[in-house]
Amino acid sequence: MKILFITLSNIGDCILTLPVLDFLRQKYPDAAITCLVPPRPKEIFINNPAVADVVIFDKHAKLIDKIKLFFALSKGNFDIVVDLRNSFFGAFLPARKRSLLSGPLRRIPAKIKHMKEKHLFWANLLEYSKRNKEHQSLNITFKDVDYIQGILSEQNLTNSAKIIVIAPGSRSRVKCWDKQNFSQLCSQLVKEGNQIVLVGDSLDQPICNYLGQACGKKIINLCAKTNLSQLAALLNQAQLLITNDSAVMHLASYLNVPVVAIFGPTDEKKYGPWSQSCAVVKKDIFCRPCEKAQCRFGSLKCLTSIKPVDVLIQVKSMLANKGDGSLYQGIEHEKRTVPGILYHRILIVRTDRLGDVLLSTPVIKALRQKFPQGYISMMVSPYTKDVLDGNPALDEIIAFDKDAKDKCWLATLKFAGLLRKKKFDLAIVLHPTTRMHLLTFLAGIPKRLGYDRKFGFLLTDRIKHTKQYGQKHESEYALDLIRYLGIQPQDKTLFMPIKQESEKWVDVLFSQAGIRDSDKLLVIHPTASCHSRIWPGERFAEVADKLAQKYGFKVVIISGPKDMQKAQEVIKNMRIKALNLAGKTSISQLASLLRRCQLFISTDSGPMHMASALGVPVITIFGRSQAGLSPQRWGPLGEKNRILHKTVGCTICLAHNCQKDFACLKATSVEDVLRAAESILKSRGRFYLS
Repeated sequence: MKILFITLSNIGDCILTLPVLDFLRQKYPDAAITCLVPPRPKEIFINNPAVADVVIFDKHAKLIDKIKLFFALSKGNFDIVVDLRNSFFGAFLPARKRSLLSGPLRRIPAKIKHMKEKHLFWANLLEYSKRNKEHQSLNITFKDVDYIQGILSEQNLTNSAKIIVIAPGSRSRVKCWDKQNFSQLCSQLVKEGNQIVLVGDSLDQPICNYLGQACGKKIINLCAKTNLSQLAALLNQAQLLITNDSAVMHLASYLNVPVVAIFGPTDEKKYGPWSQSCAVVKKDIFCRPCEKAQCRFGSLKCLTSIKPVDVLIQVKSMLANKGDGSLYQGIEHEKRTVPGILYHRILIVRTDRLGDVLLSTPVIKALRQKFPQGYISMMVSPYTKDVLDGNPALDEIIAFDKDAKDKCWLATLKFAGLLRKKKFDLAIVLHPTTRMHLLTFLAGIPKRLGYDRKFGFLLTDRIKHTKQYGQKHESEYALDLIRYLGIQPQDKTLFMPIKQESEKWVDVLFSQAGIRDSDKLLVIHPTASCHSRIWPGERFAEVADKLAQKYGFKVVIISGPKDMQKAQEVIKNMRIKALNLAGKTSISQLASLLRRCQLFISTDSGPMHMASALGVPVITIFGRSQAGLSPQRWGPLGEKNRILHKTVGCTICLAHNCQKDFACLKATSVEDVLRAAESILKSRGRFYLS
């Protein structure tokens, strides 16, 4: 029997057709197979014992040459023509066995998604796709194996070496993950004891050279130093391949090597890896998979939003053999509380104050752990963006300026239209407001979760609002919403990002102020957004003086731009010199400053939660005995912190409308604060003074 096998043009597409060649050999073991192939993938078939003859077809050849080739093949007396290119040759070449329902003219059932399976279906060989392969149609010689073994031996790598092959290139720019991301990933994998080997063709040399220089001698760069069969021999030695959507990915899949593939605009259901153990790292933004050669928005956000940590999670899962063997492990196979619903694009909404947003960061972390490849956005007020900028669990920050440009209802309607275009399928409203409930409703988000107040009927899912009773911490109230989804948070710690530019700003500031690394730093935040939270300024001044005298602290006073006068009053009452940074820091700069202090004393405020999130010991002075405003709900989190809160017998707390001149605040004395400071400096326990 004679078979003509017509395959595709690109190397990756060609490898996707090799299972057809495998199964043809299995079904017709005595057949002589002629392969009609383009120039680029010809090395797969030339000198391959599985192939009797190889004919090169150049689609750019002259018409007369194509006609000559057609008549030459017509004389081949083929019994079967298998055309996976849907070409003129497959349609008109004579063959003894031909069916009008075979080949690309056959209608492919909707359940068949992947191109490998489609090729098998076109060739009438789909029934073989679930069987074990008896043949491999890729020829790997002993010479190829020896070449790779020689390279590994030169690097003193034994058979037990943890080799991870990384293919950072691709024929298409829109499929390529950023080189800085690959660099961070490589550095982390090397740090964890893995040996990285870079592969690719001559077009991939710039990025491979960049990675080689970034990680030094700890990386073996074999880019453009292997042919296809040598690369296959290397992949057989590897425990894992990390790659873009590329020919190397399909080669590893064909060899059944574990693959972690990074996908941007292409459709992983059609072109994803097909090893028994594989994972796709992707971010399901509203426009993917577009399968376009150019991003219509010019941002390529489907790729740029993928972070090194996203890939690292899948790599660690694969290396730990946690994969379930399915085509796409991770988000694709997670079960939700509502059967059949997958949350690919999630919007978290919290447009109130800085501390409130920071206390919601465990929600972001828990959602990322549950949906590692979901696209997670958070909508906040503009001035709180720095609390989230740099959070590795978040893909996008959306600023809603409720006090300025988005204040009017017409602007809200326009904003709802912008949200609608992002095609979120889940919105979680952490702080109930009429405007946010209406906004998510008008945006057409199909599942909207929040609290049953302030137009809560606009939500699809509601839980009872009990925050006013102050029975638990605000961070726990926020986590209750994701518990409703069946998600049990594992890590409840807050996250405050630190930016490199802010670190440099603090270095310059300390140098100019004469503050050395060995100096102990006391930062005081004496203001708050409501006067019911503000302890007397002269007492802050006395505390600062006494702590500086006893422990040698350098003192820094901070506040927001609106409270600079109150901060200045504290400084005027101090005997020692303090560094006045009131109104002079951004949120990011404040975080870098707080990170370096040994003690932080504050009112009930956003900076208090920032310091706590950064692991800085905090003393917070609370007033107000109203349950929903109490330390139990709003106190700093962490074992190093001290909460000073005294009651003065008020039956009903009127908060900012207090008729007793805020006696509860004034009941906390300077000595109380000094004792709390002493206990922090001598121990790590947490207690309340009352």
